[in-house]
Amino acid sequence: MRADTNSPSDADLDRMWPPDEAQGKVRSLTPLLTVEQVSLRTAVGRYLAANIVAVEDHPPFAAATMDGYAVIAEDASPWREVIAEQMAGGAIAATVTEGTAVRITTGAPIPCGANAVVPVEETEAADDHIVIHQERTVPGANIRPIGSDLRRGDPVLRAGTPLGPAEIGILAGQGLVPVAVRRRPRVSIVSTGDELVEPDRPLGPGQVRDSNRFSLEAAVSETGAETVWSGRAPDILADLRHVLTERIAASDVVITTGGVSMGQLDLVKPLLSELATVHFRRLFLKPGKPLNFATTEAALIFGVPGNPVSALVSFELFIRPALLMMAGAADIDRPRVQVQLDAPLTAGDRIEFQRAMVFTDETGLLHASSTGAQQSSRLSSFLGANALLIIVPRAEPYAAGERVEALLLGAPAGAAS
Repeated sequence: MRADTNSPSDADLDRMWPPDEAQGKVRSLTPLLTVEQVSLRTAVGRYLAANIVAVEDHPPFAAATMDGYAVIAEDASPWREVIAEQMAGGAIAATVTEGTAVRITTGAPIPCGANAVVPVEETEAADDHIVIHQERTVPGANIRPIGSDLRRGDPVLRAGTPLGPAEIGILAGQGLVPVAVRRRPRVSIVSTGDELVEPDRPLGPGQVRDSNRFSLEAAVSETGAETVWSGRAPDILADLRHVLTERIAASDVVITTGGVSMGQLDLVKPLLSELATVHFRRLFLKPGKPLNFATTEAALIFGVPGNPVSALVSFELFIRPALLMMAGAADIDRPRVQVQLDAPLTAGDRIEFQRAMVFTDETGLLHASSTGAQQSSRLSSFLGANALLIIVPRAEPYAAGERVEALLLGAPAGAAS
């Protein structure tokens, strides 16, 4: 863990940090995890730890791109004696000369002497000969040259690239196995609050089902990080201290939900001051004002608010980028775009990240519509949302047609009907 040489003062802890400043603090203290060598099958979704250059020409030989006959293109005669057959996976000793051809399959090496392939559908077989019906054969036709996909020494993939199907295929084709990637961040999620019960349990008086823990598990999984522990802790100081101490020691990131405000049973906040170095406690942000961020030598700790929307917005703005940064991702930020509002919006007293649906009209202009009531307890405001609108405080409402900045959570939808 990176050390923070500037110990925050009480005044600095309790001021309301602007979101951008808080993000900068988190990133300055986020470590890059160690490198490990893994098989291609387990590398999917991981991030490359080093730049990759081609170590071989690909293809390593000139190859046919379709089934047909390998010939000399300049030979004007339509008749060819078929002298051999070249299949993929081997190489024959035959040499193509004028008046001869070699039957060849897709992907097979071009035999010596040939410089074109005539598609089989452009020929007619006659005993041990073929008749070529196409009027002209061009040198190089239907041949994939040596190194036409990759040349030895070509830059192929940069460090921080996520490994998907194409990247895995290139690594396999180059024989670059195993592959060096960054270790997956290990994450623990701790729900606090005696009012919480498991989703499969009936509700008693004053109880609610624990939804935050499962939303956060899903969000962690989408980053490629690994949730190594997820559970509830009681509102008992000694028990909560034990859980947090254990999880901090075993995790790269610990996420707690609830217990970070000013209530009598908001125990996470004082425990973080005891167990870690706290860097900020409040943000000039809605939702997510009482976000606590702390570090130890071993872990980053995020104490997110208990309201479901606050928890997910906090994850998007602070935890997701930190997890990607730890894992070695080259690109950790969601795209930001300008969008046109389709309806008026009221500005609040803090920077607000409102859930919205962004779509492209027939002219290519990006529009945004709110997902409805924006209370931090209303998780359904995230349903269908593909963006967070960044609403800066001001006295007058935002009018329909105004343009604001949006953080894209997904691709904009097509033109609205």
